[in-house]
Amino acid sequence: MQDDSAAWTQTSHRSHLRAFVEWCREEGGIDNMNDLTGRDLYQFRVWRREGGYSKGMDEEIAPKTLHSALATVRSFLRFCAQIEAVPEDLYEKVALPVLSDAEEVSDSTIDPDRVLDILDWLGRYEYASRDHVVWTLIWHTGARVGAIRALDLGDVELDSPEPGLDYKHRPESETPLKNDEKGARFNRITERVAEVLRSYIDGPRKDVLDEYGRAPLVTTSYGRASGGSIRDSFYRWTRPCFIGKECPHDRDPETCEATSFLHKSKCPSSRSPHDARKARVTKYRNDGVPRAAVSDRLDASEQVLDKHYDRASRREKANRRWRFFQE
Repeated sequence: MQDDSAAWTQTSHRSHLRAFVEWCREEGGIDNMNDLTGRDLYQFRVWRREGGYSKGMDEEIAPKTLHSALATVRSFLRFCAQIEAVPEDLYEKVALPVLSDAEEVSDSTIDPDRVLDILDWLGRYEYASRDHVVWTLIWHTGARVGAIRALDLGDVELDSPEPGLDYKHRPESETPLKNDEKGARFNRITERVAEVLRSYIDGPRKDVLDEYGRAPLVTTSYGRASGGSIRDSFYRWTRPCFIGKECPHDRDPETCEATSFLHKSKCPSSRSPHDARKARVTKYRNDGVPRAAVSDRLDASEQVLDKHYDRASRREKANRRWRFFQE
């Protein structure tokens, strides 16, 4: 079940298995894996599809989320069969839904202009804070959360005529890159981004080491920032009311539960770092950056960029093509 190359995948697996355990205990009345049957697994599928665990029983989850949840349970049962905890063929009774091309792609994203508004706010009122730094890094380099948290001070070249970030794959000390050694790369950054990093390092950054004796770039009081803390900074600042905007959902910030720290992801406008990465790809492509260059900078194949990251409208894509056909 573990995949050291993808911390986010591990988080997703744990969430899906927690849902399965909750169903077994609360809905299925199952305390022993030996009691699981194909009928139970079908009932779990229906419960999960109808929103059990994640959204309440009145709203169905997305087909892709259901597919991911059932695939995780299927893999878990295959492992259980290997240690003779369940019948050898039980995992085969978890039928996976067939997804269309449209269902395989998440439609969650954030408009690039919203990202620029947030960066402008952070630059004015939270300059060189940890949140400002992670937003700056993900927007200006398009890196994944795992790559940002993997950076050490020694990976950051700020005083060079060509400042940049050296992303390295270090699985032995729990900072792998998504695509292993193939994901290792050096990304140039602008002098403006370098200045934000200098100000952070000389100011708010905690001068601490992680458990492996390494000096992380992005820190908390306890050491290297976790993926969760980096994602929190995106859920926090994508709430419009937190950057002085009116609520687009007709909610009163005084009573809205999403204004609290624990429920920030419940704001309908809150978005993840992955959504910002999609926006970065979209803006690069709208600005005419070649697909191959975006692929290399973001460590993602051109096919993956087109399918999962580029959220440009049909009109925006038409405008890109038009540049090459004007007489």
